[in-house]
Amino acid sequence: MIVVLAVAIAIVGFFVAPWLVFFHAPFEATMGFVQKIFYFHVPSAWMLLLSVFVCAGGSIAWLARGSRRGDELAAAAGELAVLFGAIMLVTGPLWARKAWGRWWVWDVRLTASLLLWMIAVAYLFARRYGGPAARSLAAGLACFGAADVPLVYASVAIWRTIHPKAEVVASLDPGMRPAFWMAGLTTLALWTALLALRTAQERTRNAIEDAFAEAEP
Repeated sequence: MIVVLAVAIAIVGFFVAPWLVFFHAPFEATMGFVQKIFYFHVPSAWMLLLSVFVCAGGSIAWLARGSRRGDELAAAAGELAVLFGAIMLVTGPLWARKAWGRWWVWDVRLTASLLLWMIAVAYLFARRYGGPAARSLAAGLACFGAADVPLVYASVAIWRTIHPKAEVVASLDPGMRPAFWMAGLTTLALWTALLALRTAQERTRNAIEDAFAEAEP
């Protein structure tokens, strides 16, 4: 039921969100058209952080109780962390080039976000090539990644940084808010559907592997 609802919201959002972003939301006075990257960049960043937390939660369940379901959830969330992190890292420099005149600066928020994405990539590599202890090794990396999330979120408040602060969302022009929240809802629905489908796929793969193992003489 949740998957069906998430897919339905995502499909509707794919039509409504772009219309709101490109035809309804006003142009920002300084950035102009480039500011519309904001509507895709911020929700993708949020999904990266959420994915890392879900991956860490499933990994803790695996480490503490050997939970197969926790490991399956972690595997799906780890892949989504890489996916939405990549979207964030592509859209961010496109925005930065217009705002700062450079594609990339070694700002604390940017550096911590890049590190978080690299940890997510390392998690997938550890699962694939870590040998007999692959799942436990990857779970440890997931927990390490979760420890980086508060740093990513709080960096703009703790250090002097040129990255916009979190308050920028609350201070949005009223005409921009419908587009932003619709884009955010669409991204969350897509994330939910992908997580559920990928977790189910991982569960099926494990069931097939167990069946083959039992069938071996």
